[in-house]
Amino acid sequence: MAIGRIEKDSLGSRELPADVLYGINTSRALENFPLSGRSIATWTDFVWAFATIKQAAARANGDIGSLTAEQADAIFEACEEIKVGKHDVHLAVDMLEGSGGTSTNMNFNEVIANVATRNSGRALSDYSFIHPNDHVNMGQSTNDVVPTAMKLAVHRAMEHTLSALRQLADAFAGRREEYATLLRLGRTCLQDAQPMTFGQALGGYEAVVRRHTEQLGTIRDQFLAVPLGGTAIGTGFGSRPGFRTAAFRHLSSLYGAKVEPAGNAFDSMQNLDTCARLSAELRNTGNSLWKIANDLILLSSGPSGGIGEITLPSVQAGSSIMPGKVNPVIPIAVCQTALAITGNDTAIALGCQQGMLEINHYELLVCDRLLDSVRLLTGSTEVFSSKCVDGLVANKEVSYQHLVASSALATALVPALGYAQVASIVRAALAEQRPFLDVAVEKGFLKGDELVSILEKSTNKDNALA
Repeated sequence: MAIGRIEKDSLGSRELPADVLYGINTSRALENFPLSGRSIATWTDFVWAFATIKQAAARANGDIGSLTAEQADAIFEACEEIKVGKHDVHLAVDMLEGSGGTSTNMNFNEVIANVATRNSGRALSDYSFIHPNDHVNMGQSTNDVVPTAMKLAVHRAMEHTLSALRQLADAFAGRREEYATLLRLGRTCLQDAQPMTFGQALGGYEAVVRRHTEQLGTIRDQFLAVPLGGTAIGTGFGSRPGFRTAAFRHLSSLYGAKVEPAGNAFDSMQNLDTCARLSAELRNTGNSLWKIANDLILLSSGPSGGIGEITLPSVQAGSSIMPGKVNPVIPIAVCQTALAITGNDTAIALGCQQGMLEINHYELLVCDRLLDSVRLLTGSTEVFSSKCVDGLVANKEVSYQHLVASSALATALVPALGYAQVASIVRAALAEQRPFLDVAVEKGFLKGDELVSILEKSTNKDNALA
């Protein structure tokens, strides 16, 4: 077993395993917070964002003369290794640690310092060249770095979410065009309602997905305004003149987008309402996909004992005991992820409202649950497109038979016959267990050859809204 090394701080000293890249602060946090089993390395975008912020700070401190060029370069290169996941095992603090982010920040600071120290040929924990606090954390506080990393991580992760949603909307658009004229029975309260086309239903799905995509994109842009430079409470006390301006210049360059100081640093460090707003819209989006998925589950039910108007792709066997059974597993998965996102949103809402005085101590909970919601929505959207909507097939004959056997044509006769007279035909058809169309033709209210023109008029949006 490797001989350990000793580190000391104001609380005392302790022995660390010889080969770990973290230090005494991280060691204490590992004992204090054995909670979720998810380390801060769980979220690659969070690791990337945190290391990028440390790089920007090092470059800024180099620009203003607070670090030597050699020190700034050493920190920068250590962060490069961290950004590609090389040292994830040493980013070991639990995501739900209770220190208000201090343990997380120090875990990064210590690993960066020790990587830079080792790369310079020095022994681990020899912080004479690069110190976790004095050099890596120079001009910063946990209280401005953690929310900045959190916001940039979410912004970065959301790029994949928006791309997945656009792909899903395009998939619905393709099906909408394919089935633009396929007549089907529209239903309200799970009862027969009016004629429509399957393309119109698919167009509704496409529209809601595009609307959510736009809303999420608008909120996402707000995550590029961050409190870096506010240090502990928003005053900037502890950083040197010129640091903030230089840090944002480097951060924007490294991130690849314009990252700006929050309009009010005190507000940005006290409040997480932007996170709550995004979470709510992620929940709303998940709920809309949930509704669509439920529709597809209903419409594909059967195939003999249900509605059976669509056939979903068979992606796996549906039963271990019933041969040939195929279940709508992708829509069900979409519904389950929506449930999980709803749970996350509740935790996020509570976490956002529990900030106290100058900072919110629960931002890592918010970060963890928000990134989880982003991942869940992205994954479910991707499989919904590729494994369900892209291969969806509408069953034309079944849809048409359901339509003509129903009383959905009744509304078209109301202008000529009046509501009461048409209602009597509907009741007669139900009592005799005969199709409405047959009863209407038999009683002389409708001619069989008029059916197509009535259906076309009833499903024409321009006529319907005229």
